Amino acid sequence: MIESMKIKIYYEDTDAGGVVYHANYLKYMERARTELLINIGHDPVEGHTKGNVYVVTAVDIKYKRPALLGDTIEVITELGWIKRVTMMLKQRCMRGDTLLVKADVTVALLNSKGKPIRFPHEISDAITKLEEPNTDNK
Repeated sequence: MIESMKIKIYYEDTDAGGVVYHANYLKYMERARTELLINIGHDPVEGHTKGNVYVVTAVDIKYKRPALLGDTIEVITELGWIKRVTMMLKQRCMRGDTLLVKADVTVALLNSKGKPIRFPHEISDAITKLEEPNTDNK
């Protein structure tokens, strides 16, 4: 199972040349990770009100091609690996079959005191279903 989310590129996303500003890809990937949690039945807002937050601890990102004003891109998310308190998600921004950006994003779950906590079983079980064979060819 792979999660995906479509995003339309607006003028506000781009620089003066109509090219998506590099930091915006991180925002798109964040939105896709939030939608992933919602789609597996976990409300991140509810978790946040209880003091549990997801934090990005590492990002390895590669920019291949630019997205442009007016494009619709797709952010694809799949599991790289999951451990007790961290997971790595492989995310790709695609325009059709063209790879624009790929990133390995490591995420941890912290409690209200800022300490790492174990992912609840319902989250780790649902996230594990995202595991797919390596798709680095895209």
